[in-house]
Amino acid sequence: MNHTLPAAATQRSTPGAPGPSSADRQARFPKASVLAVLVCWLLVVFDGYDLIVYGTVQSSLISETGWGLTKATAGTIGSMAFLGMMIGAIFAGRMADSWGRRRTILGCAVVFSVFTVFCAFAPNAAIFGVLRLLAGIGLGGLVPSANALVAELVPTKWRSTIATLMMSGVPIGGSIAALVGIQLIPAFGWQSMFLVAVLALVIVVPLGLKFLPETLGSEQDTRNVKVAADTKAGTKPGAGFSSLLRAPYLGISMLFAVATIATLFAWYGLGTWLPNLMQLAGYNLGSALTFALALNLGAVAGSVITAWAGTRFGPVPTAIAAAAVAAGALVVLVTGPPVTVVYLMLVLAGVGTHGTQCLIIAAVANHYPAHLRGTALGWALGTGRIGAVAAPQAGGLLLAAGLGVNSNFLAFAGAAAIAAVLLTAVGLHLKSKNPTTTGASNV
Repeated sequence: MNHTLPAAATQRSTPGAPGPSSADRQARFPKASVLAVLVCWLLVVFDGYDLIVYGTVQSSLISETGWGLTKATAGTIGSMAFLGMMIGAIFAGRMADSWGRRRTILGCAVVFSVFTVFCAFAPNAAIFGVLRLLAGIGLGGLVPSANALVAELVPTKWRSTIATLMMSGVPIGGSIAALVGIQLIPAFGWQSMFLVAVLALVIVVPLGLKFLPETLGSEQDTRNVKVAADTKAGTKPGAGFSSLLRAPYLGISMLFAVATIATLFAWYGLGTWLPNLMQLAGYNLGSALTFALALNLGAVAGSVITAWAGTRFGPVPTAIAAAAVAAGALVVLVTGPPVTVVYLMLVLAGVGTHGTQCLIIAAVANHYPAHLRGTALGWALGTGRIGAVAAPQAGGLLLAAGLGVNSNFLAFAGAAAIAAVLLTAVGLHLKSKNPTTTGASNV
């Protein structure tokens, strides 16, 4: 079984070295790289499925389980998976840089699959919440590790586009959850939604064992070159989170992190609460899930649109526009528009919120050198999960306080607007400084 890094991935420049050659920029994808990227994308689909699956069963958990859940406590349980994702994202990015992408990705996939399946057999709310936390650790570690691997496998010219398109797996997984929920929940109960995760364990993980390359050797070579260069220059080589939180990366690392917090607050807040919000607004479960489907289909379209626009105009300017679109669409929902307009605004909200996050990932992957890429992605996505943890809880508390459905939409709109402002600061910061790494292309 060949787990060596494909040729296209080994031609990575190091800090201080000349940029990628013309041949590298125009390189076509080797078959091995294509298959590895597809496996990573399939795993990201399950990440998206897990985003929506709790929202699809939330009403059933409140009304059918006898666990005594309220809107506030249901929001707390919704936050547990995102708390786990925050832990997993922060540490898995560092693990991927140290131990190798393949080992980390496959380990995370096994963890989230096993504990998501166990959720179907939870006897009470406390155990269910713990299982969601443990599954979240695997899910959170998966995305930065997979993105770091993909960044190494694709030609430099296509890195931003592929990073954005790969994240289309998140809303596609969410769309699958909404579609499957319409059929499975009435027929087989809420438990069946969590059993679907067994497919990742029995299908996608074996594919990963076969097709994912191990990049530890390539990454270690890159690290050794950097250490040698730094030693010759008389400077201390940077490694791990410490290098992200000091010059020249401190300012941009903090801006990326806070922008991700705001973006994920809006995206995961909508993903968790939208079906329940629409039921509270008077729609039945089937109709409420079609609204969730509209949100996720918009996010799928947003992945394609922002991939093109990010390549054409740069990830950061495009992300600013996407966040502004999401904020505007959510504000329109507060006005109580006709149902057709509601669908349209949810599509735009999906385009904007998920598109913004995809573009932030692309910008982070481009800005940092190879030996820090996994750590930087883990930092941004891990700290960003603070927003994902807070959003379900905030949505539940707003409803429990009697502030109504619109309070949620306004909160998520405000987060998207804040993200647009923060990303503007990112753009200004990048313009004020010369790129400090060879990876800072098209940011």
